[in-house]
Amino acid sequence: MPNEADRPRRLSVEPGGPVLVEGPVEIVREDGTLARSDRFMVAVCTCRRSRAYPWCDTSHRRRSRPPGNGSTS
Repeated sequence: MPNEADRPRRLSVEPGGPVLVEGPVEIVREDGTLARSDRFMVAVCTCRRSRAYPWCDTSHRRRSRPPGNGSTS
């Protein structure tokens, strides 16, 4: 699914949360499979805690990382 040439794709980075992407989008996973969404806006998980990965399910709200040590709680 190619991007529209006349309009750049808009991304918004949410502090401590997901990256919001204007859809529709396709994400190529590490194993080469595609995750697709036709929604007008999608939340892409950046913490990898989501059960719906690569889509955000707000798991980042339930658990947080202690500042500075890089490990998950």
